[in-house]
Amino acid sequence: MLTLYIGNKNYSSWSMRPWVLMRQAGIAFEEVKLRFDSFAPDSDFKQRLQAVSAAGKVPVLVDEGLSVWDSLAISEYLAEKFPEKHLWPQQVLARTQARCMAAEMHSSFTTLRSLCPMNIEAQLPEVGARLWADNPGLREDVRRLETLWTPLLTQAKGPMLFEQFGIVDAFFAPVCMRLITYALPTSPVVQAYVQRVRDLPAVQEWVQAALAEHDFRPFEEPYRSQP
Repeated sequence: MLTLYIGNKNYSSWSMRPWVLMRQAGIAFEEVKLRFDSFAPDSDFKQRLQAVSAAGKVPVLVDEGLSVWDSLAISEYLAEKFPEKHLWPQQVLARTQARCMAAEMHSSFTTLRSLCPMNIEAQLPEVGARLWADNPGLREDVRRLETLWTPLLTQAKGPMLFEQFGIVDAFFAPVCMRLITYALPTSPVVQAYVQRVRDLPAVQEWVQAALAEHDFRPFEEPYRSQP
């Protein structure tokens, strides 16, 4: 049985990607949630994670003694282990484009990620409006999302970026959560896609579990002293 180590569902955007990917694709796995704490070297989080990954970060996928500790590497591993799931598009050009988009999500959008940390439980439209007005880098990141998504969505034959759900949609799922939490302005085409991602059964399951945590972590909440 595959085992996926994750952090708090309300906050851990990196954990959300492989979890949603596996659940939506019907890949069975055991979940181990490690509660976010101080992240000090001697913290419970670091000590428990050290047993499966020296990287000291979630997510980590463990399979038959192999630890895979990066969300993109986990996704590639799953695509190879379960080729019948078609986690990447089958057509080579679409598959290449999807890989480019997942890699860009993995390494870019730093202003969006730093200013608007994932917080599924919160609704922060006033914060989002202030950040949007004050930070051209945030506006540029969202503009880049529009540039990436809109051509695919306007010509898609299915509900997701490459018609059917796959790795690239799982990678952008936490971005969709951020756009909702901070009410960042996007086009109707993008808004519709965000809602379709939000409505995926696996995303719904993750969201409901995040809402049920009630585990306020001050260092993850730069804009609130308490929920």
